[in-house]
Amino acid sequence: MSDLKVTLIQTKLHWENIDANLNMFNEKIDSIRERTEVVILPEMFSTGFSMAPEKLAEKMDGKAVQWMAKKAAEKNIIIGGSLIIEEDGEYYNRFVWMQPNGVAGAYDKRHRFAYAGEDKHYAAGDTRLIASVKGWKICLNICYDLRFPVWQRNQINADTNAPAYDLLINVANWPERRSTAWKTLIQARAIENQVYAIGVNRVGDDGNGIYHSGDSSLIDPLGEILYRKSHEEDIFTTTLERTKLDEIREKIPFLRDADKFQLF
Repeated sequence: MSDLKVTLIQTKLHWENIDANLNMFNEKIDSIRERTEVVILPEMFSTGFSMAPEKLAEKMDGKAVQWMAKKAAEKNIIIGGSLIIEEDGEYYNRFVWMQPNGVAGAYDKRHRFAYAGEDKHYAAGDTRLIASVKGWKICLNICYDLRFPVWQRNQINADTNAPAYDLLINVANWPERRSTAWKTLIQARAIENQVYAIGVNRVGDDGNGIYHSGDSSLIDPLGEILYRKSHEEDIFTTTLERTKLDEIREKIPFLRDADKFQLF
């Protein structure tokens, strides 16, 4: 198994302005000088966390998805982030996992944030997506999903005798007023699932005047904070060590003692 190079982009977003956001992310990705393999953008990276899908949604062949495909091919990277997608008359907060060959994985947010009315505007997903890159299995989640640990529970696969996934990625627009929960939960998910956990959040005020402190994070399988950035825009590239993950699981194989249950 190989190491994996990942880049986290924490940034302000232009409210409900797809072109401005795509131009901004184009420049930020072009500015990455280190070699990287996976670039992670925040939740609803092309619009901000908007409850106006009727005017902002696109289909899977729309402008932002096409930009992801072009940029992924140009840089030979995977680009991941969520955006507003319309499909069969429904709107989804969809995590698009765009590969350089143009093939895209899709995860629709299961837990909609009813406190902000997300459940009134977006349909819920019902299928967990675990992507595969260089032997790494990667579980994709969106913001509010982080509060529901059963949905992200890592279990030993009976056929492979290995954990279902190795890396959890959560993309978010998580307000500063609840930042303690964000920081605590991303750390807890890493520990309880014995995985690396990445949380990529935005910074700055959104169109509703809600401030976001970012706190984008990388946590190792023991819960150690390898990276965290608050209040500032930042582009962070690092290497996830496969040997470290395997050694931790071998020395402390507690996933094998977990309760057995089936949710999905």
